[in-house]
Amino acid sequence: MAKNFGLVWLRDDFRFKKNLALAEATKNHDKVVVFFLYKKKKFDKQEAQKWWICESLKEFKKKLVDYNINLEIIETNSYKSFFEKLFKEKDFSIYWNRIYEPNYLTFDKFLEKSFEKNQIKFKIFKGNILNEFEEVKKSDGTPFKVFTPFWRNAEKFYTEKVPPREKKISRCQKKVSFFSKTIDEKEIYPKHKWFKKFEKYWNPSEDNALKELKTFIFSRIQNYSDSRNFPNLLGTSKLSPFIKHGQIHVETIWEECTKFKNKGVNKFLAEIGWREFNHSLINFFPHMLKGNYSKKFDKFPWEKNLKLLSAWKKGLTGYPIVDAGMRELYATGWMHNRVRMIVGSFLVKHLLIHWKEGEKHFKKCLLDYNQANNVSGWQWVAGCGADAAPYFRIFNPILQGEKFDKDGEYVKKWVPELRKVPRKFIHKPWELVDPKILKLNSDYPAPVVNHNNARSRALEAFKKI
Repeated sequence: MAKNFGLVWLRDDFRFKKNLALAEATKNHDKVVVFFLYKKKKFDKQEAQKWWICESLKEFKKKLVDYNINLEIIETNSYKSFFEKLFKEKDFSIYWNRIYEPNYLTFDKFLEKSFEKNQIKFKIFKGNILNEFEEVKKSDGTPFKVFTPFWRNAEKFYTEKVPPREKKISRCQKKVSFFSKTIDEKEIYPKHKWFKKFEKYWNPSEDNALKELKTFIFSRIQNYSDSRNFPNLLGTSKLSPFIKHGQIHVETIWEECTKFKNKGVNKFLAEIGWREFNHSLINFFPHMLKGNYSKKFDKFPWEKNLKLLSAWKKGLTGYPIVDAGMRELYATGWMHNRVRMIVGSFLVKHLLIHWKEGEKHFKKCLLDYNQANNVSGWQWVAGCGADAAPYFRIFNPILQGEKFDKDGEYVKKWVPELRKVPRKFIHKPWELVDPKILKLNSDYPAPVVNHNNARSRALEAFKKI
């Protein structure tokens, strides 16, 4: 074993299973330190994730003790300035797993050159993805722009690979420290206590991620194709925050799911495929991170309306399925996928508010926020993304509610002021003329826009591009 320190840069990989960087460091060094860089400016825009990060650091630190490994948290304003100081140290080698966002991959190249120049040993490993994004291209070498052929090729490419041997984490001789100035994970918690309710719904740990996967496979995956659309049912995997923060690797999900053969498995793995596709898109077409993938949407006549935006964020639009989704998001840090599409469509098509406003709000509130999925998802809904929903597809929030929450169970859970409203009116409470049950604008708001008028207005706006 090397005599110097093995440093492992911990990012979105809070796991021991399939953590290539951590395994390599413990194989090569008897003194290993894992470090996490807390960039306050970055996480101030991802407020909900501060809670998940804190809990994950706490849990990971505890497990590392069994391996005689210290976890050290460093607050920094700039990754670059942190590493420039680190280059001056010589008694270490460094390891990390990739994150597939253009800025991170560009920074990896800067680090490669810098470590080589300073003669410091380093190694970068495959991150939480099935295929490296540049491995899946069309026969002419160009990137895919449509999901179905992308996933057909990506799935084939992955299944034909020789599976790598699982690398185990080794126990180090003794626990050591490396950095002089560190912080406690508790310093990362959000200042406002709204996150406290997350504890009721989530347990951020690798053990729990693996347990949730097994529960999903054995009790729900067979019916996933249908039940995933109904927000009143526990029909989805709810693994997305664990995947985002790397408590579970998508390869592990693939391996466990493919032991079974049913249509639910194929449908669920296709959702993993969308995640792969989205990472491919943002790296081959990075302009979509700052604006529209489809340039013709640069001329779209978006409207600025802070009052309507605020009503949408607070779940006070007067459309029960929309309001239930927004309140579920605030209470749990998560939102059902079908409802994400409904609330997204409502913002960009009923209110004509720019998808970036929705993307920004989701970034702040989602525990599973992932740049590729969030940007691609919002542009899919808005119609300006790759392989997006056609612009004229405008979700009717009343019909969506009646189809996917017909008894109003989901709505009544998150919008308790509608609990006494009969099923007939639950998705259109403005039609109920009974002040003993519901007083409109007193107990619950009237619709902020009329659906038919909003739809016509959206279609007119789309004609302009």
